[in-house]
Amino acid sequence: MSAEATNPATPGPVTGPAARWRARIDLRRLGRAALLGPATRDRLPSAISHVVDAHRAHYPSADLEPLRRAYVLAESSHRGQMRKSGEPYITHPLAVTLILAELGAETTTLTASLLHDTVEDTDVTLDQVGEEFGSEVRYLVDGVTKLEKVDYGAAAEPETFRKMLVATGSDVRVMSIKLADRLHNMRTLGVMRPEKQARIAKVTRDVLIPLAERLGVQALKTELEDLVFAILHPEEYEHTRELIVDNASRADDPLAEIADEVRGVLREADIPAEVVIRPRHFVSVHRVARKRGQLRGCDFGRLLVLVNEDADCYGVLGELHTCMTPVVSEFKDFIAVPKFNLYQSLHTAVARADGQVAEVLIRTHQMHKVAEAGVVALGNPYAPPPEDNAPADGERVDPTRPGWLSRLLDWQEAAPDPDTFWSTLREDLAQDREITVFRPDGGTLGLPEGATCVDAAYAQYGEDAHACIGARVNGRLATLSTVLRDGDTVQLLMGQDPASEPSREWLEHAHTPAARIAIQRWLAAHPTHEEAQDPAQARAQEADEEPSAALRPAAEGLTSRPTTADITVDQPGATVRLAGCCTPVPPDEVTGFAVRGGVVTVHRVECAAVERMKSGGRAEVDVRWGDTTECRVTLLAESFVRPHLLADLTEAMALEGAEIVSATIEPPTQQRVRHTYTLQLPDAAHLPALMRAMRNVPGVYDVSRAQTPGG
Repeated sequence: MSAEATNPATPGPVTGPAARWRARIDLRRLGRAALLGPATRDRLPSAISHVVDAHRAHYPSADLEPLRRAYVLAESSHRGQMRKSGEPYITHPLAVTLILAELGAETTTLTASLLHDTVEDTDVTLDQVGEEFGSEVRYLVDGVTKLEKVDYGAAAEPETFRKMLVATGSDVRVMSIKLADRLHNMRTLGVMRPEKQARIAKVTRDVLIPLAERLGVQALKTELEDLVFAILHPEEYEHTRELIVDNASRADDPLAEIADEVRGVLREADIPAEVVIRPRHFVSVHRVARKRGQLRGCDFGRLLVLVNEDADCYGVLGELHTCMTPVVSEFKDFIAVPKFNLYQSLHTAVARADGQVAEVLIRTHQMHKVAEAGVVALGNPYAPPPEDNAPADGERVDPTRPGWLSRLLDWQEAAPDPDTFWSTLREDLAQDREITVFRPDGGTLGLPEGATCVDAAYAQYGEDAHACIGARVNGRLATLSTVLRDGDTVQLLMGQDPASEPSREWLEHAHTPAARIAIQRWLAAHPTHEEAQDPAQARAQEADEEPSAALRPAAEGLTSRPTTADITVDQPGATVRLAGCCTPVPPDEVTGFAVRGGVVTVHRVECAAVERMKSGGRAEVDVRWGDTTECRVTLLAESFVRPHLLADLTEAMALEGAEIVSATIEPPTQQRVRHTYTLQLPDAAHLPALMRAMRNVPGVYDVSRAQTPGG
């Protein structure tokens, strides 16, 4: 039995902060009607007359028989149970169903809403619900039925929400019922102890309100915000209420005057439109007050202009911007680019001569319906078409989901325990805005604002993203920590090494739960990886020490090798030296310059030092390659940081017959490392193959001939 179902020995008055400013249906009267029991089989019970009236306003030809039967079962099952407010318990499912009916929910949702507590709080079973009302109603009732504390203990609440979210993934109507259920419980929360009010309000703030926002159910979201505001911030709530009351008592109303002016402009333009004033809800007024300080009349509401066609929206916008003084910076077009929660509207603002600014929302009647009720008004927009074959064995089809819900469902499967799921869910839902980034193949990824390349990797590849070694953003190389912007094109560079590992540093750049959980799971499964030292120190040590251990034998074995290739020089007796700045090798085009001690240095002709030596007055010496093809070359390799990279790179060089004379590895910065290698090649013709082999090492993104300034 839920906390709200109790016995008649605990009556109490219905109280709540919203009772002073928003009229409600008289639930006590509904409760008395409910006690009369069901009506005859051919008549609807009077207790659901309000539900029927609201439902028929949206669906005039709806079959009401399921509602009658659902009410009969709910009333008889809950009979004798009382709410803590002292009302018959049946008033709760009635009120929840009325909320959904007013928002435009279809008959199946309302039927399930009437029954939503029967399995949890009475002897009715899910099988009985399914036999009487069908599989859809059964699924919805099951989706909102809480898990028993006796079975789950402290994990009951987070696991119940996990269960609801999974069910919502197949049918968003599950969450619609839950939101309406929480709204009615919040309206009547005043009978609870203050500490319990605060606990429920915090969960509502952290989980239910963000879900209402994501599902586009603004009517529920705004009222839930006000109810939470009153409980968690009573002093600020009371101050805001006084501001609203004081403004309502003013003799003048600048917003009404601007509304009249807008109506006149649209009449002159012959655009049929309805112009109404929408008062801001309490939390909105509070936010505006904190932002602007002293409030003026126009700050307490906004103008809503409703038209019939999409094109009329832009016609209204043009007229207002032509005939009134627009505040251009306030313009937003959510019709051409809808929000991720289905919301569509044009936003603008116009200014009066006295400096007051009125915000204006322009939308069609259908857009307004969706803006208020979101997915509730659309039934189940993610369900498969009716003509599709029914799933076998009662398994529900996995429909196309909004991106945020798909991400949530993906990462919740990997959450190792209820506490991690619960804390991560709140963190995920706190991220308000979604961005879209494009893959090179034309596909898209939906990510929360602030996401990085790390997040994109795990969104696209799941745990295979452990092998990600870098990214290109809009065609340019980028670190995995790069924050992505809406509309970016992201190409993720994946290594081929099955032993590739994520870095602990990635956690600092992971913004999404999917990325964080995947990285944390890998690190937990490999407790010895980088545990003994700071990650940055570990990488610096790998860069500084591993090359020494790996490269020292080769370097020591080459100390007696000559430093020149076979070069013919037109200067008898001269000693020839290959310049270290450009390390020329056959068949590079080369030139020479005489320096002190009878030495001729040989440079590639495109070397920067050549121009400097010419301008300094040094005479060029004709040089050319002889028959010997053995050579020495310096190569610069740039790579992303990953374990075992240096071992793989030196192995690739050895397989191409190159011997390392010396190596310099710079300390890593932003997950990148620069390597400089001087190599002895048995044949200069092998150089292109060597550079290709080095580039093919996972993690290496560029290899080039060194160009050291100076010469």
